[in-house]
Amino acid sequence: MNNFPIELRTVNVTRYVTPLREGGSMPAIAEADDGFLYVLKFRGAGQGPRALIAELIGGEIARILGLRVPELVFANLDEAFGRTEPDEEIQDLLKASVGLNLALHYLSGAITFDPTVTEIDSRLASQIVWLDCFLTNMDRTCRNTNMLLWHKELWLIDHGAALYFHHSWQNWKEQAERPFVLVKDHVLLQWASELELVDQEFRLILNAEKIQAVINLIPDEWLEGETNFDNKDEHRRAYAYFLETRLAHSDIFLKEAQHAREILI
Repeated sequence: MNNFPIELRTVNVTRYVTPLREGGSMPAIAEADDGFLYVLKFRGAGQGPRALIAELIGGEIARILGLRVPELVFANLDEAFGRTEPDEEIQDLLKASVGLNLALHYLSGAITFDPTVTEIDSRLASQIVWLDCFLTNMDRTCRNTNMLLWHKELWLIDHGAALYFHHSWQNWKEQAERPFVLVKDHVLLQWASELELVDQEFRLILNAEKIQAVINLIPDEWLEGETNFDNKDEHRRAYAYFLETRLAHSDIFLKEAQHAREILI
């Protein structure tokens, strides 16, 4: 029985405001029927629903661990929504994304974190580095920090590049126990001097029940068309297995991060 329920609100997209032409996913600022603005991530974009799954899992696990992440919501896109869009590329994206998408609450006035301007304390840096090693998130580098400063606090965004094993599912069980070698490029690694302490704390917070609660959020329609599994329940169990195994062997990615930091500094 799951005693740690997590629920995400569902909103209906009412207005496409402007595209955010970043990378291949081309998210957009959109307005929903609750009156709020969101950064909308489309299921019809380059990496498809897998990027939304990574965004969902990464964002909600970060939230469980006490890190700041904009509210995630399911965003329903109506079939008629893109008919009046004059840009053909955007119109095609909207048509391919009819149904349930994912959106993050838009942090109006937020600025991109710049490591040359703002220094992060060692505890927070260690927490974020640990998270990204756990999630195998390759996209928190100096080139693209995927962090925002909003009201003088650091917020994490865009976890769509995490869990990259699920794009092929090749040797995925073995990958759960592998170090995260790309940590050497992490933008916060130089400040992450409390990784061992954070590892102890996060292993007490995160457990199989909480991981399963996050996995249960994945909509059925995002799991369609996957040929590596017999059914959607098996597909979800694979995500849970990967994360639970990775948590149980956190010493492997912890040592890799500590080694990379020693070389860096």
